[in-house]
Amino acid sequence: MSDEIIEIEEEEYTSQLTYPTVKRIGTLLKPYWKWAIGFFIAIALVSWIDAYFTYLNKQFIDQGISLKDTVRLMYLARIYGSLILVQAVFVFTFIYLAGVLGERIQYDLRKYLFNHLQNLSLAFYAQNAVGRLMARVTSDTGRVADLVTWGIVDTTWAVMNILTSAIFMAMINWKLALIVVAALPIMIVIAAEFRKRILIEFRKSRRMNSKITGAFNENIQGVRVVKALNREDQNTREFQELTTAMYNASYRAAWLSALFLPTVQIISAIILGLIVGYSGVQIPKGLITIGGINAFVSYLSFMMWPIQDLARVYAEMQHSIASAERIFKLLDTKPDIHNHPQASPAPTLLGDIEFEHVDFYYDERTPVLQDFNLQVKAGETIALVGPTGGGKTTIVNLLCRFYEPTKGVIRINGRDYTEYTLESIHSKIGVVLQTPHLFSGSVRENIRYGRLDASDKEIEQAAKIAGAHDFIITLEKGYEQNVGEGGNLLSVGQKQLISLARAVLANPELFIMDEATSSVDTLTEALIQKGMEALLQGRTSFIVAHRLSTIRRADRILFIEKGKLVEQGTHPELLRQRGHYYRLYTQQFRHEMEERLTI
Repeated sequence: MSDEIIEIEEEEYTSQLTYPTVKRIGTLLKPYWKWAIGFFIAIALVSWIDAYFTYLNKQFIDQGISLKDTVRLMYLARIYGSLILVQAVFVFTFIYLAGVLGERIQYDLRKYLFNHLQNLSLAFYAQNAVGRLMARVTSDTGRVADLVTWGIVDTTWAVMNILTSAIFMAMINWKLALIVVAALPIMIVIAAEFRKRILIEFRKSRRMNSKITGAFNENIQGVRVVKALNREDQNTREFQELTTAMYNASYRAAWLSALFLPTVQIISAIILGLIVGYSGVQIPKGLITIGGINAFVSYLSFMMWPIQDLARVYAEMQHSIASAERIFKLLDTKPDIHNHPQASPAPTLLGDIEFEHVDFYYDERTPVLQDFNLQVKAGETIALVGPTGGGKTTIVNLLCRFYEPTKGVIRINGRDYTEYTLESIHSKIGVVLQTPHLFSGSVRENIRYGRLDASDKEIEQAAKIAGAHDFIITLEKGYEQNVGEGGNLLSVGQKQLISLARAVLANPELFIMDEATSSVDTLTEALIQKGMEALLQGRTSFIVAHRLSTIRRADRILFIEKGKLVEQGTHPELLRQRGHYYRLYTQQFRHEMEERLTI
């Protein structure tokens, strides 16, 4: 099984993962440590001023109101007003800094994820749904940003309130303060237990959310197939199962969060009762004042309110931590195909190519190629034909180094191609696929994708060579015509011609065409063949084709079946042999003739 599979199984969801995840989120703040320090200083000062306001209230009662000292009252009022202005500045500062830090973290995570996804090999994308990856890049990064922005704000605010409240309570009456401090471990244990259970449920919820996103993505993209096969009811039932599972996990998390709050309130009420009872004994002895009791009760609220609010904070933080775990698991995914330590750039791919005793497995049980051997001379055009699933596309995927042989070696210019860097190999290979992909934008931008520094004149010249120019100029905006998402505003044949023009512009040293004419009409096929003739000149080429009319002029035709080379030769040679190729060719020729007679 590939190391790149990122699904997190339920048994992996243990609370032991939380601390490393939070620590790793903290490392994301390292580039912004000055802002982070400023944030913590600002929020600490705001918390201290809040606590001092309560201490001023004690002085208002004990030194001003009780003694009817108006001078003292005015003095305390001026201090109070000044602190309000100072606090407002620091409140703005910490909220601003928290918001900026959250946005920077989200920006960095999306950048890291996008760059990392570019480097993962095809095996990864074959094993992971697009919708789930989209959830990582969009939804999960947003939740991690929320954790940094408001999770840290709420958590830091809670810790600061508890510390400042404890300090000021000790200043008023250290014995009463001990009663409160003694109850804190009980609160912490209860909070930790609830946190663990809530985390498990939210992780389940996030996993189901990714599956739901994937289901949405697949159903929207495949809506034509869904309707054509009348799958609406079945898909609805399957989607209902996913949403029900997510609802159940979210319900359990909400139930635990709701239970946590009254539990904390009951403990707070018990502590408050002890304080009031003990204060009743202390007042006659002059050990505590009315203002002191009032301040003490207020500090108790300041200390217990953050703990009560942790039910909400935990819910949000566990969402974010679960999202962060999924992001980090994706970022930790290692590509199956990567540059070897001593790899060097390939100077050229124009030399001979050799497959030597190559075996390949997509999984451990099913061989695709077995002891495959092939030697290709520089500049030779090789056609690969044979039944579906025989290994034709696998051969070109191995040649492009989208995958690497399970056993054996592939040599280019006499060297094992793993000694070359991936970038140098890919930059010298041009590929035209059966289902061409165009990017949102204009026709010109899609052709320029083959070589980003190409001029408009070079783009139009490439389109002429590929046979795409004539249809492009008939479009309403010509080369500036928008192709739509995935090129859905163009026909399959038009997309294929643009894809071929893109390959022409790239001017590759090694050219691969994988079933490029299987989905186009005869006229478009003729245009593609004409473009291919210009592109194939002087370079080694591999053509995978079901339509045998496209490969008659190949220097050598290989018949691949069950991962083995069964026959090889030129078109006339293979027809004279009357073997596998002959039967395939005559069967296809007969089918085409029947279609023409029917028409």
